[in-house]
Amino acid sequence: MLSLIERFDQHVNERVERLRRPSLDRIFYPLSSAADHSLLWLILGTFRAFRRNDATFAVRFAAVMGFESALTNGPIKAVFDRRRPLAIEVTPDPLPYGMHRPITSSFPSGHATAGFTAAMLLSRPGRRTPWFLLAAVVASSRVYVRMHFASDILGGAVVGLALGRLLRRWVNPDH
Repeated sequence: MLSLIERFDQHVNERVERLRRPSLDRIFYPLSSAADHSLLWLILGTFRAFRRNDATFAVRFAAVMGFESALTNGPIKAVFDRRRPLAIEVTPDPLPYGMHRPITSSFPSGHATAGFTAAMLLSRPGRRTPWFLLAAVVASSRVYVRMHFASDILGGAVVGLALGRLLRRWVNPDH
């Protein structure tokens, strides 16, 4: 099974390498950084709460995002303890575009977990596509910036979807 995952990750990495160009760097690096520490999602959740005058949503959304981060970056990553892509580990130079070198293990991707948790909490029936598209682009940016393997992204998406589904009614009691 591990060799299948490694082949999948290698295949995706080869495809992404062919796509790399400065014009995409200017999109994916800043987008990836904007989602560090769930900042992008917290801003969007706060904006939604403000628009609806719903402080309860803001507090509950932030609590879930904090819980997601603690769970993902604590016990879940500790169980898997997967090394990050070699390009990040061996380069002593500063990372491009002011990116920060992660200190947690690679699996699952915290950006993917946070993005898909947030998409579950922010989306509504009939209005899900933009949220899940944004979550997918943010998550994919982590492969583009060489912080994660594609399987890290898939694992994070699964965890995020499950967590978002589990806590959706608590954050959005009217949905």
